Amino acid sequence: MLVIRMPVRIAARSLRSKILPMFTPAATLHSHATSFGFKEVNEEDKSQLVGNVFTKVASNYDIMNDLMSGGLHRLWKERLVSKLSPFPGMKHLDVAGGTGDVAFRILETIYSVHRRAVDDTLEDDLHEETQIHVCDINPNMLNVGRKRAQQRGLGDLGSLTWIEGDAERLTFEDNSMDGYTIAFGIRNVTHIEKVLAEAYRVLKKGGRFLCLELSHVDTPVFKQLYDQYSFSVIPVMGELVAGDRDSYQYLVESVRRFPPQEVFASMIADAGFQKVEYENLVGGVVAIHSGLKI
Repeated sequence: MLVIRMPVRIAARSLRSKILPMFTPAATLHSHATSFGFKEVNEEDKSQLVGNVFTKVASNYDIMNDLMSGGLHRLWKERLVSKLSPFPGMKHLDVAGGTGDVAFRILETIYSVHRRAVDDTLEDDLHEETQIHVCDINPNMLNVGRKRAQQRGLGDLGSLTWIEGDAERLTFEDNSMDGYTIAFGIRNVTHIEKVLAEAYRVLKKGGRFLCLELSHVDTPVFKQLYDQYSFSVIPVMGELVAGDRDSYQYLVESVRRFPPQEVFASMIADAGFQKVEYENLVGGVVAIHSGLKI
């Protein structure tokens, strides 16, 4: 797996200025417009349109993720959590994580590593000190996550909280989080820059930002096959399994409107993060971006 580092911010900004207009929402051309897939919509309408998509897909979210990725999304999320290196007593914010996939992995990593080394009293303290906050703008996705937490025996943990909130306007205090993750969510927001600024604001010094997102394949033959699969198979799969072709057509299109890896890395650096890098998985089908608040 290739890791690309972006140590020179000047070069990154230059690259962003040349490439970003081709991929970012139409707001770069019209001040009150943005992209919804390949469509141009008013900025104030995008949040509701995206909300409608995830309200429709919430009940079939897990099975469709498994089908679309062949189960690989589970490995990608494991990789994300391994790069986070969760620790006991951490305060962590998982944004756009309503179904709990990432939050559950973080908690299970913390407890599996340390359970063998502590007695029951210390383990109770560990539960109280560790705080994993799941923030999602969509209540239907959060309901899915709460149900899954109950099924996993995590529903009554005080260390796991569920918050309905907007990634562009977080309600958490400045310098309050040890870590911040967002998986398959940032491409759906209206203003990526605002999300990154909020992530930087809520992180403590030394806190780590991690983003797992569908990205851009740069190998010509593989890109052709991937595009064929994305546009020809995924919407049909959505129609057959979830009875919803349009939502999955949007999800495919939204990936193509998301900035390529180098440009998104420069946006993370512009938000103030240091040691910005990204790791391509499956040839760039997905990428894990990271940065530190120093």
